[in-house]
Amino acid sequence: MRSDLFDATSQTSQPSCLLSPEFLAIRFFPQIQLPFELPDQPVPIADVADLFGVTHRTLHFYEEKGLLVAGRATGRGTAPMRVYASDQIRRMAVITACREVGIGIVMIQDLLSELAGAASQAKADDIFSTALQQRKREMTAEISQIRRQMQQIETLVSQDTDDRAETSRRAACPPLADIERRCLSLMSDGYSASRIARELEIDLDEMRRIEIALIDKFEASNRFQAIAKALVAGVVLN
Repeated sequence: MRSDLFDATSQTSQPSCLLSPEFLAIRFFPQIQLPFELPDQPVPIADVADLFGVTHRTLHFYEEKGLLVAGRATGRGTAPMRVYASDQIRRMAVITACREVGIGIVMIQDLLSELAGAASQAKADDIFSTALQQRKREMTAEISQIRRQMQQIETLVSQDTDDRAETSRRAACPPLADIERRCLSLMSDGYSASRIARELEIDLDEMRRIEIALIDKFEASNRFQAIAKALVAGVVLN
């Protein structure tokens, strides 16, 4: 089907039912491109639902909110059928466009009321453009808030990760005496047992007992594994 534009020259068809007091006719609709040809005759509710990809329940809801008014078409031997005139199709196009960008029902009600007072096509387009710009500003504010919330989540997750890493590091580090820490530092620098003994001013046997104790505390099999685990635990620095 070809696409039509709503314009000021389009004739408004009135529905066959009496209009509710709050319903306001719109002379000029904003120019919204349609993916189908604007019908000249009233359209059954099933066809309108198909055209706009909504359910019958949605159309009834819009009627309850005063956004649409349905007519009644009767035929010989058939029950009255709910139909929508061409001006209601135009209204539905405006409603659908608004809903697709997240404009709420109350705001759509206000928008349609404003459009009912539009004295020209230019004014109708301006009213619609203003509503869209307002929604854009709201979405921009929402995006900013979402970004702040995401950043806060990242901060909390990072803090939790750091806390767990610190807890794990502390758990991996056994309690050490000051002389054991000094011994580990010299061992990580590659000092031999005899040289460490001289640096710490202890005898070699005492130094060897400290080294064995360190290997045992870090659950290592030799001095090199003990040093590696001490580095991971943050007891000594590279």
